[in-house]
Amino acid sequence: MQGSPIKERAVRILLEHQDEYQSWWQAICSIAAKIGCTGETLRSWLHQAERDQGIRAGLTTSERERLKQLERENRQLRRANETFRKTSAFFAQAELDRLRR
Repeated sequence: MQGSPIKERAVRILLEHQDEYQSWWQAICSIAAKIGCTGETLRSWLHQAERDQGIRAGLTTSERERLKQLERENRQLRRANETFRKTSAFFAQAELDRLRR
């Protein structure tokens, strides 16, 4: 898991001690309470660690970060293109007005 040391340690503890509980969810809730997070948070950390290791289908942490970066760049480019489009329209109209005079 390419995340914080806290997440990595929490997942490691869960994997080391899960057989001491009757179910995964019971292990998750118990360990989550001990480390100060919710069971759902620890469950999501576990699933992300499994994706990073190729055990579970889905985007790895690095792929998710890359996707976020590309989406951010895409938004910036769309804004820039919109600005260029409006600027071009403004100057085209100004040129038409100038030619009419």
